[in-house]
Amino acid sequence: MLSLPEISDRLEIQDLMVRYSHAVDTGQWDLLDDIFTEDAHIDYTAMGGPAGDVAAKFLATMLPNFPAFQHLISNSSITLDGDTATGRTMCHNPMMLSGGDGPPSLMLCGLWYLDTFARVDGQWRIARRVEEKSYMFLAQPVPGAS
Repeated sequence: MLSLPEISDRLEIQDLMVRYSHAVDTGQWDLLDDIFTEDAHIDYTAMGGPAGDVAAKFLATMLPNFPAFQHLISNSSITLDGDTATGRTMCHNPMMLSGGDGPPSLMLCGLWYLDTFARVDGQWRIARRVEEKSYMFLAQPVPGAS
């Protein structure tokens, strides 16, 4: 049976991951300062991005190129170890691509976040995030469809 502190830690970590998704999907890049540790290592290379201390800068420059996107997360597997934890969380990330003069296209991205978490000053933060690719699919618009 999970103890109350274990339940609390799991819920706080799940909330942290939801706050990441909300910060990214709403373009509130400054909120990432409260989500990642100061020395966090982020590796987005599996989905075509950079690796390093890159989260806010990369996301803030890349995502405005997409008219719409969402980060849908689920199926988190979290392992606690005192003030550190690891997690594997599924992410489904549909992203609309501008069609220029034609209709837009839809890119579907499926991945897992492989995270290492650290408790800093009583708050959980992401210390390391690596994306693991499952799929990337580009759905082309149907000619004549609206």
